[in-house]
Formats: sequence, C-alpha cells, structure tokens
Amino acid sequence: MNRRGFLALGSGALLALAGCASSDEPATTFGALPTVSPDKSTTLRVGVSTTQAQLAAEPSLGPLPFSAEWVRLNGGPETIQGFRAGALDLASNAGMPPIQAHDIGVDAKIVAISHNTAVTYIPTTRPGSDIRTAKDVVGKKIAFSQGQAQGVTILKWLKENGVSYKDVTLVPLPSAQFLTALQGKQVDLAPLTEPSLTKYLKQYEKDGARTLPTDVQDLLSLLWAPTSVLADDRKAAAIQAFIPIWVKGNNWSWENPEKWIDSYYVKDQGVTKEAGERIVKSRKKPLYPTDWDSSIAWEQSIADLMSGAGFVKKFDVSVLFDRRFEHIAAQAAASEYRGQA
Repeated sequence: MNRRGFLALGSGALLALAGCASSDEPATTFGALPTVSPDKSTTLRVGVSTTQAQLAAEPSLGPLPFSAEWVRLNGGPETIQGFRAGALDLASNAGMPPIQAHDIGVDAKIVAISHNTAVTYIPTTRPGSDIRTAKDVVGKKIAFSQGQAQGVTILKWLKENGVSYKDVTLVPLPSAQFLTALQGKQVDLAPLTEPSLTKYLKQYEKDGARTLPTDVQDLLSLLWAPTSVLADDRKAAAIQAFIPIWVKGNNWSWENPEKWIDSYYVKDQGVTKEAGERIVKSRKKPLYPTDWDSSIAWEQSIADLMSGAGFVKKFDVSVLFDRRFEHIAAQAAASEYRGQA
C-alpha cells in the first residue's frame, strides 16, 4: 500500500488535498514584524477553543484588541481543511499537523510554542486482548491517525520498544473513533487519553483491557497560521497581540484548576466534573521556550520518523517556523513558565 495515501482512508475529507502544491517549493520569508497596531476593524478567525473559554471565565485576561470570530475544530485534519479553504486564520494544534500540511502543499507557519512534558497518549488494549507487553503487538491491529499526534506517538512507542511498524497492521482511523474501535474489537490497541482512558478501563478492565507502559511525550503545543494570513500586516499584528493572551490564559488554567474544570470541561466540553479532574491531573505545567532550537529539533525528529515510514516526504522542518515570533510567548510568561522541556 502507498503509505502517503494512507490519510485518505482515515480522513476522507482530506483526500482532495493530496497532490496540491509541491512541498519542495521554496519557503516564504518575511521581513520584520509589522509595526501597525491591531484594532477592531481587523477580524481574525481563531480556532483556539481553550483561549475562548479562558477569556469567558476570566475576562481580565483580555480584552482582545481585534475582532475575533471563534471557529470550533476537531483536531489537525479539520485545521488543515480550514486553512486550505481560507476559512481559518489561526489555530492551536500539536506538532504533527504542520508537517502533514506541508506535505500536501498547504503553506502555514508556526508562530508560538508551548512545551508539554506530560505523557498524554497511553497504548491501551481491547477487551479480551492477550497483549501484555509491547512485543506482543507484533501481528496485531493498531489504530492509527496519520495526521494527528496520536499517530506520531504510536510510531515512537513502537520504535522505542524495538517493534517495526511493518510488523503490525496500522488501521487508519480518526482519533475520535479510537474508543469505539477498541470497544468493538476492530483494533487490538489504540492510544487513548483522558477522560476516555479512565472511563474505558472502568468499564472493560474486568474483561482484560489494559494499558501498556510508555514514556513517549507529545511535546509541542503550538499556534500556527496560513502564510497568506501572516503576509497581511494587520492580521499578523493581531496574531502578535493574541500570543500573550494565549500564554496568560494557559497559565491561568494551570493556576486555577477548579475554575478551569467548571468553565471549560464541564460547561464548554460537556464532560463530568470527575472526567475534568482526570484530565487536569494528567497535565504538566506549560513551558515556553526562550528560543526554538530544541522545538525545531523535536519537530524534525517527528518529520524524519514519518518520512522514514513513508507517510510524508523528507524535508527540513525549519521552513515551518516563522521565527519573527520566536520570543513573544516566553516574554509574556512569568519566569517560572520559561524554559526548555
């Protein structure tokens, strides 16, 4: 099977994007950051639901100095579609979606970075599984979302445990379907995260479902924007103004877990208080790197892993980073939030 066509099986809406502009095109470069000030005449379409909820829960984090249209998204594939359609100006994702976007010719740049040192995605078996160690997955079916962090973490986990991805069957699914795929025994293993993980184990652990050890991190949480948006001085200035608010909102949610559980997980996301508590407990304090060198190295390791498995073309990931914005997030954070993971 042609693995670069793999994503089309798991996310059919992205099929039309394949074969767009070549990812070997020269990177777009910009001069200095714009000196114009954003105002309410500038509208930014923002896909960062956490910041939207943080501003609603704690208005002192704002106000935004531009007009925001909030866009609800479900993961990297939807973000890429929004960028491609010109319906989205700024979004928050993990490290994999920018790599996938570049591979299919969607030109976008990373403008802010937070390091997440928590182990977020846990390899979890189906009910009745005989998998007890990583070596036992040989010959088994594993849920795999190519364009999302879950896909990267499962490939990293296999590699760190000495198992080739060629020795398993990667079943292309969007991550939203991982839980039902395990429940229905369509796959033998999938990477789950909270709150689904605890809820799933509570129901199926008695039937032999279990987690396997992992220390694989999904390090990067980032803001990124289409290059065409960044070429617009007023929108680039609005993004520059948004980044400190994103930082302060993230830090506020870390410092006020009970308020965050109630305002976001319960009222916005519709999960129970108990589920919200499990999610918050699994987090680690955000860190904002004072320079992006280690972040670029991490992103390169992801791209190399994916290209080595034939899912994307090999390339230099430095083209994904708009380093004009490099110091903005760290400068907006208190000293205890600055640093490398």
